[in-house]
Amino acid sequence: MDKIKTAILGGAGYTAGELIRLLVNHPKAEIVFVQSTSNQGNKITDVHSGLTGETNLTFTGTVENLDNIDALFLCSAHGDSRKFFADHKVPERIKIIDLSMDYRHRETAEGFIYGLPELNRGKIYKARRIANPGCFATAIQLALLPLAAAGKLTNEIHIQAITGSTGAGVKQLSTTQFSWRNNNISIYKPFTHQHLKEITESLSQLQPSITQQINLIPVRGDFPRGIFTIIYTDTELSSDTANNIYRDFYKDSAFTFITDANPDLKQVVNTNKCLIHIEKHGNKLLILSLIDNLLKGASGQAVQNFNLMFGLEEKTGLMLKSSGF
Repeated sequence: MDKIKTAILGGAGYTAGELIRLLVNHPKAEIVFVQSTSNQGNKITDVHSGLTGETNLTFTGTVENLDNIDALFLCSAHGDSRKFFADHKVPERIKIIDLSMDYRHRETAEGFIYGLPELNRGKIYKARRIANPGCFATAIQLALLPLAAAGKLTNEIHIQAITGSTGAGVKQLSTTQFSWRNNNISIYKPFTHQHLKEITESLSQLQPSITQQINLIPVRGDFPRGIFTIIYTDTELSSDTANNIYRDFYKDSAFTFITDANPDLKQVVNTNKCLIHIEKHGNKLLILSLIDNLLKGASGQAVQNFNLMFGLEEKTGLMLKSSGF
């Protein structure tokens, strides 16, 4: 099989940097161009210094000839994907993976398939356009999908989700500066985070009758990357039954695993894994869900979707080991 020719738009951000890292080491992918309006003519390694020695590409300032590529990744800011499609005619044969939130919701999908493999694998195989899920949405959905599939989300759901500073993007904000973030913690967008809508849509896909309130408190963590999600809900399920539901749901999953041991964040950072741990306390089911926000929560999942769309083994280019220490 010839190399699959790929291109990336919006190449200067964190998710693009991770995507370039994955694709330059992917045995079936070849990067044709990486676009960045603000970095035209600069070497990719001037921005993503961790790629020194791995690529000699420079950023293009404009979109090059789309006839020369097979797959297009959109890593631009939210809203820019719609602008791109308004300004460019994209050949029908090109497969597209959009990492923005522009096409994630049902009423705005415009032919895009929601790209959570654990939910829509069969549709992703046949898709031409994929809306890559959000990072919080990925961690939370993976924690709750088995219960929804079993029709067991019957009570209010409480979530505290702690994210690293890279979740806010590469643009400098007061809440991402080291002097503010170090030895600090804060909440933001309580009960109103934008990922709640895609979470609700995915859960209702498996449990159409769901009406339960989902209470999400996002927390800014004192670390650069990763999401640690803590969820609890009342249930009549026993611990054994709940664990069996989860293990059966994810028995064929390439990257989502149930662990009996209480997990820590370093086990998933720099991997495309999601680790899930379940405990029963009285009538409450406690669910921990951990991912790397830049990989399983963004670029790793994008490559996972890329593999599925092109009929490759799902784990291709994604066999990454966590540092663990």
